[in-house]
Amino acid sequence: MRNNCFRVLFQLALLIVFNTSWSQDAAPTGTTQPVSKYDYHDAFGPFFYTNNGSSTRSANGAPGHEYWQNRADYKLTAKLNEKTNEIVGSEILTYTNNSTDVMSFVWMHLDQNLFKSDSRGNALIPLTGSRNGARGEIFDGGHKIKSVKIVTTSKGGKSTEKEAKYTITDTRMQIFLPDNLKAKGGVVKIKIDFSFISPKEGSDRMGVLDTKNGKIFTIAQWYPRMCVYDDIRGWNTNPYLGASEFYLEYGDFDANITVPANHVVVCSGELLNASAVYTAEEQKRIAQAKQSEKTVMIRTAEEVAANASKAGTTSEKTWHFKIKNARDLSWASSPAFILDGARINLPSGAKALALSAYPVESAGNEAWGRATEYTKTSIENYSKRWFEYPYPVATNVAGNEGGMEYPGIVFCGWESKGEDLWGVTDHEFGHGWFPMIVGSNERLYGWMDEGFNTFINSISSSDFNNGEYKAKPTDLHQNADYFTNPKNEPIMSSPDNMKEKNIGLLCYFKPSSGLITLREQILGPERFDLAFRTYTERWAFKHPAPDDFFRTMENVAGEDLSWFWRGWFVNNWRLDQGVNSVKYVKNDPSKGAIITIENFEKMAMPVVLDVKTKSGKVTRVKLPVEIWQRNVDWSFKVETTEEIESVVIDADHAFPDVNESNNTWKSGTGVVEKDVILDGYLGKFSTKAAPLKIEITEKNSVLYAEITNYPKFSLAPIGKDKFESKEAGVTLEFNEAKNAFDMIISSNQKLPFTRD
Repeated sequence: MRNNCFRVLFQLALLIVFNTSWSQDAAPTGTTQPVSKYDYHDAFGPFFYTNNGSSTRSANGAPGHEYWQNRADYKLTAKLNEKTNEIVGSEILTYTNNSTDVMSFVWMHLDQNLFKSDSRGNALIPLTGSRNGARGEIFDGGHKIKSVKIVTTSKGGKSTEKEAKYTITDTRMQIFLPDNLKAKGGVVKIKIDFSFISPKEGSDRMGVLDTKNGKIFTIAQWYPRMCVYDDIRGWNTNPYLGASEFYLEYGDFDANITVPANHVVVCSGELLNASAVYTAEEQKRIAQAKQSEKTVMIRTAEEVAANASKAGTTSEKTWHFKIKNARDLSWASSPAFILDGARINLPSGAKALALSAYPVESAGNEAWGRATEYTKTSIENYSKRWFEYPYPVATNVAGNEGGMEYPGIVFCGWESKGEDLWGVTDHEFGHGWFPMIVGSNERLYGWMDEGFNTFINSISSSDFNNGEYKAKPTDLHQNADYFTNPKNEPIMSSPDNMKEKNIGLLCYFKPSSGLITLREQILGPERFDLAFRTYTERWAFKHPAPDDFFRTMENVAGEDLSWFWRGWFVNNWRLDQGVNSVKYVKNDPSKGAIITIENFEKMAMPVVLDVKTKSGKVTRVKLPVEIWQRNVDWSFKVETTEEIESVVIDADHAFPDVNESNNTWKSGTGVVEKDVILDGYLGKFSTKAAPLKIEITEKNSVLYAEITNYPKFSLAPIGKDKFESKEAGVTLEFNEAKNAFDMIISSNQKLPFTRD
């Protein structure tokens, strides 16, 4: 507090001496530096969080003591027509309203309506084409809703069904309830009959692949799904336009899937009727796979070929699956599936089954023959590092998708091989944690699942098989312009609100690189991993928002990271750190050197410098980000005993510096400032105009003035024999003999001092 009012008190004293008014204008500096765009008020300003903690979301990032979320339990049936690609289904939805609000209607997603010719998403596809939509296929797409009924059960156990009024708007259906749904536990049961024709390429998330032994159906977004009603936005009803993914409620699923008898079905969750659909030999092999560390063949290529002769049969089988505490259920069906599997070992001692389903075209140890190995290793790794895998089976399916994730099952490219197959398998199963376990809003915040997942993939790839597919560290200097190009949207943008070409960067690679930087350069692996694991545990099977992640990371790691979130996630800022000059103390390299650096762009980051002296010795200097908390440039001393050969900022290219040209200072070409020898200015001075004495001292090549009864203040050189103190609001101008100086208070106010 005393320092805060020092300038005012000191200048009041001078005002009394002169008994006249004076100006507080600082003397001009007379030196010109390149203009920096950095503003530490922007980077480190207060009020990063626009909302305080609440009863539902704690200020520390955890769910609040009154956190609630609604629940959706589904009983589903599906019947596949492999000739027409039509699926006829039914759904009994049990929806529980745990919110504090009474509901007169509910909203549901009809995602298949994306493939209708008049859908909003279809209208957004550019002439050049898109990953999204049906890839130009013309067919009768969309959900056909045959009936919507409210099911009620009397006290005697008798069920009655009543037609419900509903309206469909693009990919959403609003169902009006005959009676209000009570808050805090009210339950409604809704029965829906529907059908749709599967697109062959459904926005790269589902489809139909033709193989030599029959079609592979990879089926998703297939039944009407509940929209999320949460404490942040109420109903989340953003339409499905293709780019942004999903936001779904958790619940239990029970599914009966009827297909031609020569098909094999794999699905989210656990198969309940294996004896009715698998042969005795296949059941035996599945049992062996559940006990094996190595891949066990369950259905061989030869058996697939023999089964292909049964094509066209009219007989059917119904496969019964169940999965608990999941946000979705997807499945695949084909007569062409080779099946193999192996045991997954989980940290608690529990076991799960890794299962792969693929056509003969994908077989071979260089391709899908290793898919189960990849699946097993990926699930075990993430379970050990972050949170235990909660489902009994993890199934990898070869389809015509580039890669797509669902609870307990993923669809990966049938042509993938080697490192590519490892990468897509590991990525899609990584989604088992984000967003399948941690249920963020993908439609608004794609980075919270794709970015987090890409980040954990970078660690698992290093772990896999002694680094078989370990990638080189990303050169952030090389990628800096790509990551922070001013034309890019911020990471916080919705995928529907960014150029399609930018989705890979802004949802995947840039947020992942940011988390790697936070882990490796700022927090360190131990603190970061604890915070990230805590976030995963806190929000498992819940609905976190960005602030919940930010707050958890800060509270667990014990750091205010608002400057980091602002620069990397909220804004599209750039980083440019540069070396301005080197100055030897008293112009003598043996006494050490003063290095001055500057932040030229909007983003703040810690600084890592390598100082190399003439003898070849390299000293690494690490400066915390706090040097930029109230400074645009920064000078620091390096204890050297010889001349400096070079100074290099970020030699490891670990930060996204967009301008390497100013990262290196070299002897002979870099600026060497002459140190002002301060010895001649030191001493005690007084003035006849007032009872004031000033002692001038030096510490670390900085001049200080100390006046009786006032705090010591520093003086910075601004010209020959001229020093300024912005802290005190005065300038000292010495004579050539340095035995006197004028204290300049304003343009017409000077106070002469002479050496005692």
